[in-house]
Amino acid sequence: MKLEKTGLVVILLLLAVFIGISVWSVVPTEQVIEDAVVIAEEQFHQEKETATHEVANFSLYLPDGYEIEEETSNNILLTRDSQTYILFYNSFEDETSQLNYEAAKDSANQLRLESFKDDNRFGYISITEQEDQSIQLQIGVGGVKITTISEMDHLLHDAEQMMKMANSIAYEDHS
Repeated sequence: MKLEKTGLVVILLLLAVFIGISVWSVVPTEQVIEDAVVIAEEQFHQEKETATHEVANFSLYLPDGYEIEEETSNNILLTRDSQTYILFYNSFEDETSQLNYEAAKDSANQLRLESFKDDNRFGYISITEQEDQSIQLQIGVGGVKITTISEMDHLLHDAEQMMKMANSIAYEDHS
């Protein structure tokens, strides 16, 4: 019987350690959202990635693993693994446009909306909780916005890659 009690105590101690490590390693939602904003802003201020794909009205950088599924005059449907991304391009808006940002302000259940600007561009990140508790992430630079439904554990990666794509758009001159 003494061996059974010792075994039970060891199991309980291991379980307590496992639970403690799990609790300490979980990053709170607020911290993940804050980190996503920081990453998006850092990427906004980075030098543009070199365009790797040409589409109808512009060229853009497409990170490894992202594929163009469908293209229309103003939208590109992208996928990476089983995740879908919608890139919207408004050719009538320039890189300083705040139109998409203003529209994002009206979103219900906004968890975070932050804007960034420099001398020639305006960008933003919008993080919204959906009715099904999923997270909608929207990244924009000027007349470009990219939207996806993201999981909290992919939010940082998505924010970084989406800002790289939005930031890389080379507009055609419509003069």
